[in-house]
Amino acid sequence: MHPSVKLPLDNPASTAAFGRHLGASAQAGDIFTLTGDLGSGKTTLTQAIGQGLAVPAGCFITSPTFSLLHEYPGRIPLYHMDLYRLTSPEEIAELGFEDYLYGEGLTVIEWPDRLQDLMPASRLDIRLTFTGENSRLAWLTAYGAMAPRLPSFLPE
Repeated sequence: MHPSVKLPLDNPASTAAFGRHLGASAQAGDIFTLTGDLGSGKTTLTQAIGQGLAVPAGCFITSPTFSLLHEYPGRIPLYHMDLYRLTSPEEIAELGFEDYLYGEGLTVIEWPDRLQDLMPASRLDIRLTFTGENSRLAWLTAYGAMAPRLPSFLPE
């Protein structure tokens, strides 16, 4: 069984605060997978994670839907992947994305279901669901070495 926690995000400010906390808590080699419907806030959460990693304000974090990967400097590098356009793990392997999955920074992956067999055994999965126009529910599930660290990812 993998530890899991339900976290209500009642407004954009609470989502931003949660993301900043995630970024501040992240360590080199961590992997966060973000799932949720289009518009559920995956990229918005990643922007706040970047703030928590001290990504410079001049580096605006955008969705890498068409470029597939954006890299940002910070306390540790932020590797932001969007796998929406990919259809198989073989495509991911051919692009060399595995190098980033176990790199020296934090890897945030949108649409991680595309990884299939390449899904990292150690990760924090964050599933965002709509609960209202500006509110979300985040389900956090920790896998592998991330499991004992789950409490550190929760805001106080």
